[in-house]
Amino acid sequence: MAFQNPKQFLLDLFKWILICFLIGIFSGSASAFFLVSLEWVTQFRIAHDWIIWLLPIGGLLVGLSYYCWGESVAKGNNLLLEEYENPQKVIPFKMAPLVLLGTLLTHLFGGSAGREGTAVQMGGAIADQFTKIFKLDNSERKILIILGISAGFASVFGTPLAGAIFALEVLYFSKINFKSILLSFLVAYAAYFTVEFWQIKHTHYSIPIVPQLNFSNLFYTVIIGLLSGFAALLFARSTHFWGSLFSKNIKYPPLRPLIGGVVLAIAIAGFGLTKFSGLGVPVIVDSFSNPNEWYDFLLKILFTGFTLGAGFKGGEVTPLFFVGATLGSALSTIIPMPIALLAGVGFVAVFSGATHTPIACSIMGMELFGIAPGIFIAIGCTIAYFSSGSVGIYKSQIVKGVKYKLYQRFKSEKLEHL
Repeated sequence: MAFQNPKQFLLDLFKWILICFLIGIFSGSASAFFLVSLEWVTQFRIAHDWIIWLLPIGGLLVGLSYYCWGESVAKGNNLLLEEYENPQKVIPFKMAPLVLLGTLLTHLFGGSAGREGTAVQMGGAIADQFTKIFKLDNSERKILIILGISAGFASVFGTPLAGAIFALEVLYFSKINFKSILLSFLVAYAAYFTVEFWQIKHTHYSIPIVPQLNFSNLFYTVIIGLLSGFAALLFARSTHFWGSLFSKNIKYPPLRPLIGGVVLAIAIAGFGLTKFSGLGVPVIVDSFSNPNEWYDFLLKILFTGFTLGAGFKGGEVTPLFFVGATLGSALSTIIPMPIALLAGVGFVAVFSGATHTPIACSIMGMELFGIAPGIFIAIGCTIAYFSSGSVGIYKSQIVKGVKYKLYQRFKSEKLEHL
C-alpha cells in the first residue's frame, strides 16, 4: 500500500500534481490559441462569405494532410477511447497540430462542425507524451488519457466540473479509480484557469425565468427529453451513415472531403443556408429568445453529419448544442414553458443522449445556466440518455451501466419472442 512507504507516496503525489499542472497549462494554452484562431477564421468567413465556394479546396487540404501525415491519428476521439480501453502505443503528438489545422480549415471555408473534438484530441495527444517523460506503465497511461480529455473539454467550454466528469463518464465510471477522479478535477481546473489567464471569453447563456416543477411542467420536460434523445439518435446515425457511405464509395481518402466540399458549397452558399456553417453560436444564442423554425435542427444534423462524414475535422458537441437549442426553441410555440428554459434543456439533453453522459451534461447545464433550472436540466438529460439508443457519436465508446442492461434485456426478450 502507498501509505506503507510515506516517501514513495509523497513522490508519487508530487509527480501526479506536477503532471496535472503541466497538462492543464499546455492543453489550456492550446485551447486558448485554438479559440482565438477559430474566432478569427469565423469572422473572416462571415465577412467574406464567397469563401464558402472554396470549401472543396479546403476539404482537399484536410484530406491530403491526414492521408500524407495523419493516418495513425485519423480516428480522432475514437483513438483516445481505444487506447484507454486497450493501451497499445503512445498517441503521436502530431494528432494535435493536424486536428487543429483541419478544424480551422473546415471552419474557414464554412463546413458545419464543432470544436470539442479538436480540444479533446489536442489534450489527449499532449497528455500522452508524459508517458515517455515519466516512464509510465499502461495503467498510468489510462490516467493520462482521462486527464487529456478532461483538460481539453474543460478549457474549450469553460466548464471545469463538467469537463472533469465528462472525461470519467465517457470512459465508463466503474473502471475508474478514486485517484483518477481527483486528478481529473485538478487538471480540469488547471486548464480552465489557464484559458482565463489568457483572457479568453466564453459564450454566456441565460435562463431568466424558471417555473415551478409541477405535474404539467414535469410532463413537458419529459417530452423534450424524449425528443432530444431521438434527435441525438438521428445525429449519431447520420454521422456514421455519411462516414460509411463516403469510405465505401470513394477509396482515395483525400477525394472524400473534396467531393463532400462541392456538395456542401452548393447547398450552403447556393441556397443561402450560411447560418448552418461553422459552430452556429449566433443561432444558439438567438434561440434562447426567439423561436426557431421546426426544421432548423434537422438541417444542422444533416449538414454536420455530412461534413464530418466526408472527412472534415472538428467536433460534434457544439452542433449538438445547436440541434438541442433550436429544437427546444421551436417547441416553445406549442409547449407552454419559457423559451429559454426549453432551449437550455434541449441544449444539454441532446448532448447527453449522443455521448451517453447524463451526469456530466446535467452539471454542464448548471454551470452554464445556473442552479435554478437544474432539476429540469437533470430530468431532460436523463430521459434523453435512455431514449437515444445504444449507439452514440463515438463508435469506440463502451456503453455500460443501467442503460446497457436495459438494452440487453430488451434484446433477449425480443429474441425469445421470435
